[in-house]
Amino acid sequence: MLIQLEPPLRRALQLVVEAAAPLPVALVGGAVRDLLLHRVHRDPWRGLPDLDLVVEQSSAEEGPPAAHRIARQLAERLGPSLRRCQLHEEFGTAELNIDGVLLDLATARREWYKEPGANPSVRYGSLADDLARRDLSINAIALLLDAEQLEQAEAAHADALESQLLDPFGGREDLAARRLRFLHGHSLEDDPTRIVRAARYSARLGLELAPEALAQWQRTLAAWPWRRAEVNPGGSPGVPPSLGSRLRKELELLLGREPWPRALELLQHWQALELLDSSLQHDLSWRQRLRWAQRLLALAQLPPWPQEQWLMLALLAPLADPVALADQLQLPHRSQQSLRGLVRLRHWLAEPGLEPGASPAQLSLVLERGGLSPEVVILALVSRPPGVWRRGLLRWLLRWRCLASPISARQLMEAGYPAGPALGEKLRQLRRQRLDQERW
Repeated sequence: MLIQLEPPLRRALQLVVEAAAPLPVALVGGAVRDLLLHRVHRDPWRGLPDLDLVVEQSSAEEGPPAAHRIARQLAERLGPSLRRCQLHEEFGTAELNIDGVLLDLATARREWYKEPGANPSVRYGSLADDLARRDLSINAIALLLDAEQLEQAEAAHADALESQLLDPFGGREDLAARRLRFLHGHSLEDDPTRIVRAARYSARLGLELAPEALAQWQRTLAAWPWRRAEVNPGGSPGVPPSLGSRLRKELELLLGREPWPRALELLQHWQALELLDSSLQHDLSWRQRLRWAQRLLALAQLPPWPQEQWLMLALLAPLADPVALADQLQLPHRSQQSLRGLVRLRHWLAEPGLEPGASPAQLSLVLERGGLSPEVVILALVSRPPGVWRRGLLRWLLRWRCLASPISARQLMEAGYPAGPALGEKLRQLRRQRLDQERW
């Protein structure tokens, strides 16, 4: 097959193939899929060309994995010009940056799941094994790289490269038909987060989930433990602990670098928001909530959050117990703290006998002394607090929190007021008086 490669990509591949010789090296996964779509696969966070490579070694071969040996050899040869060389001992993989081209180099391996949803067990295997462990047929295509062809293309300064295409699962045909198909009948049982990946690719590439793939998801969903009340009596549906981190990473990619409204719409259409919580599956307001959360963050002129983290918080905000799900997903500490603050604020707003609208100073005091950040107030606003409180929370967010005492500490001291704790209390009293002149 004839493929088009820009010179920097071709040179990076040539260096790896030369270092790997005589072991076979193949370009795999999304990089091949995107080449077939006449585009260059790029890292979703940095925007640099990003290629996945697999090197095959004999299962009987001893010593460090082939990917590590190749990476060390390239580090010795290229020296400082190799901008990144990180080895991952657990997985036998290496991350490289050669002249701005990101390379993920893996030793071919096979995987199997001892139980549904568990982390896979891994052993080194063949290139065929490596392709068979992937998620979708469009990502299980490989281009076997030939050192001689790369040398000829380099010598001729040619962008076109002849390469052998390996497509054991019909991924090229599925790509042409604009469909997404899982590799085997228990792909989703092994790892249900693959349905999130399917939504990402569908939203980005305009592909449709094949009928048999959707049927597989429906069977998987019906059989999984989070659907059974006896597993989690009285609680909200969740995910098995081993899936939490993988699900979070897939959702972060979806929210941070994909057309997330379309991707979430697809997940809801496929009944796949059950992966998070049943109430989200039936929630029809998530699009408005996430958009409003972005807008309020900007209007309040708050420090920006990573988009994927902020949208995740807005997505989970209305849940009955967002903290439990945040823990299952292993969200960052900052995100979990914000959700805990949201729960505290909800409890305060629901206290019996609390008179809303009586005093802007009272509301400001509760929010500020309770350590409730503006981000927590935004999450409360987008998750629809009681109507009587909505205006006050919004006014605090956009105005009241920014109001200071009308008289500064310096002015008070110049007027003869002594420095010390009493000065601070006087400033707070003056600010409260100013706040209570505000309209609720």
